[in-house]
Amino acid sequence: MSGKTGDFRMAEYRNRNRILYPLGVTQEADGVRILVQGRAKEVCLLLYRPGEKTPCEEISFDPKYRMGDVWELALDRTDFASFEYNFMIDGKIVTDPNARVITGREKWADRKRAGKPVRGRILSEEFDWEDDVNPETPYAETILYKLHVRGFTAHASSGVSARGTYAGVVEKIPYLKDLGITAVELMPVTEFDEIMMSASGNGFHDAKPEPTGYLNYWGYGPSYLYAVKSAYASHGEMSAECEFKTLVKELHRAGIECIPEIYFTGKELPGEILSVLRYWAEEYHVDGFHLSGFPDLSLAAEDPFLRRTKLFSENWNEVMNRRPKQGYITPGDGAVSVEEKNLAEYNMQFMEDMRRFLKGDEGMLSAFEFRNRRNPMEYAMINYMANANGFTLMDTVSYDRKHNEKNGEENRDGSDYNYSWNCGAEGPTRKKKIVELRKQLLKNAYLLLFLSQGVPLLMAGDEFGNSQDGNNNAYCQDNAVSWLNWKLLETHKDQVDFVKRLIAFRKAHKMFHMDREPRIMDYKSCGRPDVSYHGENAWKPEFENFRRQFGILYWGAYAKRSDGSDDANFYVAYNMHWEPHMFGLPHLPKGARWRVICSTADPDVEDIPADGTGETLKNQMMLAVPPRGIMILESFADPDGEKEAKHSKGKKEKMEKTEKAGAAEAKKLSQEPERKE
Repeated sequence: MSGKTGDFRMAEYRNRNRILYPLGVTQEADGVRILVQGRAKEVCLLLYRPGEKTPCEEISFDPKYRMGDVWELALDRTDFASFEYNFMIDGKIVTDPNARVITGREKWADRKRAGKPVRGRILSEEFDWEDDVNPETPYAETILYKLHVRGFTAHASSGVSARGTYAGVVEKIPYLKDLGITAVELMPVTEFDEIMMSASGNGFHDAKPEPTGYLNYWGYGPSYLYAVKSAYASHGEMSAECEFKTLVKELHRAGIECIPEIYFTGKELPGEILSVLRYWAEEYHVDGFHLSGFPDLSLAAEDPFLRRTKLFSENWNEVMNRRPKQGYITPGDGAVSVEEKNLAEYNMQFMEDMRRFLKGDEGMLSAFEFRNRRNPMEYAMINYMANANGFTLMDTVSYDRKHNEKNGEENRDGSDYNYSWNCGAEGPTRKKKIVELRKQLLKNAYLLLFLSQGVPLLMAGDEFGNSQDGNNNAYCQDNAVSWLNWKLLETHKDQVDFVKRLIAFRKAHKMFHMDREPRIMDYKSCGRPDVSYHGENAWKPEFENFRRQFGILYWGAYAKRSDGSDDANFYVAYNMHWEPHMFGLPHLPKGARWRVICSTADPDVEDIPADGTGETLKNQMMLAVPPRGIMILESFADPDGEKEAKHSKGKKEKMEKTEKAGAAEAKKLSQEPERKE
């Protein structure tokens, strides 16, 4: 069939400019333009009717329309969308790496298609975006929630009609909104092959690769970067592409951003990465990307088309070294404001340092102070206490060691450094003291996350005690180990309610999510720094290795309420020691007093009450913080309290005066000579 075109006619090449076209197939009004990269002598287009094994057409690329390693073909038919296609490059069938749609992987983990070639297709369905608008939530206002599309709703307890799909996530949007989430990060949703194949079959180099029996559940690895993962679709009335677009649109309707994670192998050129990101932002309206793997960030970070698109990466050091220190300078616009920054650093160091502080390791106060305030001008910080790779938050307080035996690698895989503590028993236990201690530490962990500057990331299920049975590398576990058990919402309702109130508290008080890093100075001349640090004595932070106590004062004059008035002042006392400690409290202005709104070690205290009240401290000078406890104090206006304080002060001074007089009289009597009878 070589060279035959059938009903497809070669388009005229007048006014060609191939460098304006992306690699792959581009739909035009009167046909398609196809560009394929190949260092080859012969390239052909293979066309298939859906469901048929052999091509119905084979169309050769003309070598005279080749530029470098890029071959070009133009066809003037408008029904290209009804066909599937592959390329034949020097006799070898190759799937278009730039295909917008991949067919042949519609069913998740279908071993029957293992090793079989897949085909490309172009997008053909129209999608009504209606009045869709990207929320463009500033980093300072963002609450991030990371989930796996399949694992989020695959469990029967999820209660959705389309389990393990994009549509299933749509059904959970009310839950996300109620929790307070403003952005969802999706683990890889590009078209990857979940069936893991052996490198050389039965051990012979020429043997055919066979399925290993394990799945690439997470999706990290090579993928078709332009194509949506089709097995995550419910395959109802709409295509996988339209179902994903519906997810994005419905998230936007709820005011929630959609940020997919895209894994790059390191073989992609910077221009290819840029093309992929632009395509997803344009075609799927996504709000940002987590660039994982081994991406070259040089072009993406500077691309003007992505300036309003969030970009997460492990670090931006090379990019920052090339930028002016005042910020990114655009040709006619000057420095970009803090609110417009689009880069963010994915901060694993936050997790490691905060976990060590949580369990009471020595020498962690300096690291805690740094992680708590870290929020540079140039880029945002994505902070998390748990992520896909590593222990869940519940497992962090339930296991000392990893338990990855089910992965089939004799527990050799996964990190040995989890900075966890089992609280006295490895794994599940019914011992009441251990269960209560774990609940307390989980509350502490939430506070460490949501009271820190930067962008908090909550891993799906960590708000209701999701466990992976101690598996810290569940990349191949497509089962109950990785699927969220939504029944835990009932058994851990108090935990979920606490997280919900905590997120609302953070949103309500700007001092805990400032636009930039606290300056630790009185730049408003109001008598107090914006944020100040304290030890067991007020205004005297102590950083010796053996100390595990720290206090942070947030002065409300640096933030405003919705009515324009100054916010309250807040004092947060951290005691990670296993013994109680006394903290001297900073003085408040006249007419203000401290009240307790959170005490993680006191079961009688309602933590962060929804009505905004709390118990007024009887002693406004000193605070007793229980072992492994975190307490939050809020200032409030109390004129009666001032009168009471004055009365108490006068009474105290009178008592002290009487005591001094009595002591002086006693001393005088002791100095007189003994009288004789």
